[in-house]
Amino acid sequence: MKFICLGYLDESMWQEMSDTQAAALMEKCFAYDDLLRREGHFIGGEALAGAKQAVTLRSQKGKINITDGPFTETKEILGGILVLEARDMQQAIELIKAHPGVGIGPFEIRPVDEQIERIMAARQSA
Repeated sequence: MKFICLGYLDESMWQEMSDTQAAALMEKCFAYDDLLRREGHFIGGEALAGAKQAVTLRSQKGKINITDGPFTETKEILGGILVLEARDMQQAIELIKAHPGVGIGPFEIRPVDEQIERIMAARQSA
């Protein structure tokens, strides 16, 4: 099964880290990602730019409204996405529990919707 793992972080906490601390944390994260890759669990992932560089689109009364940044009422913002292969949710949880990124913010884990994946694959092959 495929899982999308959304990693959140408190940007102020990240900004308070020294360059050395941030580099050390990133190295730990990359090393764990390499382990996941070697074990066949890491499918892909992307780090995201800061919230100040984001825009949010919403449809309201037939019109698209664009606002700066994510609309959030928490300090935590989406920092990155990891695509994971695991046999089930429990294994996905066990794999992400060991990720160093959990130390700077929560991870949300969601199974990929396999029915929609099959529909998309069929459309691409047609």
